[in-house]
Amino acid sequence: MDFFAIKITDIIDIILVGALMYQIYKMIKGTNAFSLFIGVFIFYLFWIFVRAFNMELLASIMGQIMSVGVIALIVVFQQEIRRLLIYFGNKYFSNFSRRLSGTLSGNDQSGYIDEVVTACENMASQRCGALIVFTRRNNLNLIQDTGDAISAKISHRLIETIFFKNSPLHDGAMIISNGRIAAARCVLPQTERLDIPASLGMRHRAAIGVSETTDAVVVVVSEQTGRISYVDNGMLYSNLSAVVLKEKLVKIL
Repeated sequence: MDFFAIKITDIIDIILVGALMYQIYKMIKGTNAFSLFIGVFIFYLFWIFVRAFNMELLASIMGQIMSVGVIALIVVFQQEIRRLLIYFGNKYFSNFSRRLSGTLSGNDQSGYIDEVVTACENMASQRCGALIVFTRRNNLNLIQDTGDAISAKISHRLIETIFFKNSPLHDGAMIISNGRIAAARCVLPQTERLDIPASLGMRHRAAIGVSETTDAVVVVVSEQTGRISYVDNGMLYSNLSAVVLKEKLVKIL
């Protein structure tokens, strides 16, 4: 009957393992790593099967492979492990720091949302591509360092000038931090997801990529279609009107 003796620590253990596996699934869903994970899982089940039927030679060979499996998994899944650690750090440590300080890093960001929305609406009508990143709790200093520092007051005219097709700063992302345009022409990490529609270009992939590893909110204006999109936590909301975009930005920021 000891088999059926379940302690409270067993329940906590199951819940924690389930939560960890769910977060891993969210990180690798739609990427090449998901297929690799399934392959590793099938290999592990086959190893258990071989051991259960006492196939000593095959079990010995597979056991040697499993003995170095942890190192192999770290090498194979290094990007996903990095993303998982960044996700936990962003979600939990940043929330703790914010509660500890009792402040929000994005103070009164709604004051300049009208300027950003007006710029996006004008650029969309002219089919002028744009990629605008709003920082929240996480600072994006490393990303800002890849571009050109500006530190300018936000206005729709300045935003439209930066993303004008002949401007030397138009190729890349604009970072908005602490109520100012912090930098332009910044390079964002690309998402590795395979379920992104082929109709979406590099701007959209970059917007999804930076929102997967930070808590940043990203607005994208498509150069091909003139559609306005909004990305938060890796989720893309496309074909937004100026009114809807403003509502979403006000709610989030």
